[in-house]
Amino acid sequence: MKIYTKTGDKGTTGLIGGTRVAKNHIRLDAYGTIDELSGFIGLLKTEIEEKETSGFLDFIQQKLFVIGSYLATDTERTDVLPESRIWGNDIALIEQQIDRMDEELPPVNDFILPGGTKSAALSHVCRSVCRRAERCMTSLSEHFSLQDENPFVFINRLSDYFYILARKENQDHSVDEIFWQKVCK
Repeated sequence: MKIYTKTGDKGTTGLIGGTRVAKNHIRLDAYGTIDELSGFIGLLKTEIEEKETSGFLDFIQQKLFVIGSYLATDTERTDVLPESRIWGNDIALIEQQIDRMDEELPPVNDFILPGGTKSAALSHVCRSVCRRAERCMTSLSEHFSLQDENPFVFINRLSDYFYILARKENQDHSVDEIFWQKVCK
């Protein structure tokens, strides 16, 4: 398989279903941001020591590829394939991981600033890119029918997961979290 196809040389790309759209199309912004998130997760994994967490990040990257293919499907021309779907048990797995980590953390009542360990800071980057992906998906849904809510729920839970993971990484490495200080003048 050649890595270059030359079909995108004029600024267009093909969706699943055959439709060609401009490379700055809102749909590409959505699944491109999902791809960006997966890239940052790959970087985050280089800093994660716990095997269970690293394995779960592998699972997340697999599911992000699924979401990308879902977002790349022109549902007006073709059906969404079963392998391009997020299922309820995928969401439940994220919730289980959040609950597992959250049980080990002290409660907080203040806003936390990104930082601490490198893994915690990278997890916050993943959280913020995940939130941007969610905004892109919402914008896309305002213009095109995205019938399945599970990818939205998955991405929403995923940003919570990265928040909790950042906190856990700081705690596991005995690094204090950085709390926002309200300054009144």
